[in-house]
Amino acid sequence: MGYVNDVDLAKDLAQETFVIVLNKLPEFRSESKIGTWIFRIASNNCLRQIERQKRYRKVQLPKHVTEENEPEIESEIAFLYKCISELKEVDRIIISLELENIHQEEIANIVGLSNSNVRVRIHRIKEKLQAKFKNYERKI
Repeated sequence: MGYVNDVDLAKDLAQETFVIVLNKLPEFRSESKIGTWIFRIASNNCLRQIERQKRYRKVQLPKHVTEENEPEIESEIAFLYKCISELKEVDRIIISLELENIHQEEIANIVGLSNSNVRVRIHRIKEKLQAKFKNYERKI
């Protein structure tokens, strides 16, 4: 969700990711933890999707056409994912992994940064998100 801010697309990307993992499993060299490897595949898959979206023009449905059965997401959670999607690419990866309760050491391995740099970035990202939430609450 932190990459695409769209529930259906996020589900599609998750499914695609596991198909890729299944197909590439024989190529896994055990140089890292399997979870780290899967997160890297997921991140790359999401980034490719973002690139594809940039190439194609988006068209809005006419106002009288509405989607049925759209999943209900609390406005704060939706706003959180919207804020995450506005972050820089590396920051989106870092905070998404942090929200998945991945250890900071593993996050550092995935993004190629030091543990201390990841810790600092997580702190700064959380500060940015808190500031956006405070502004959001004032507007409500």
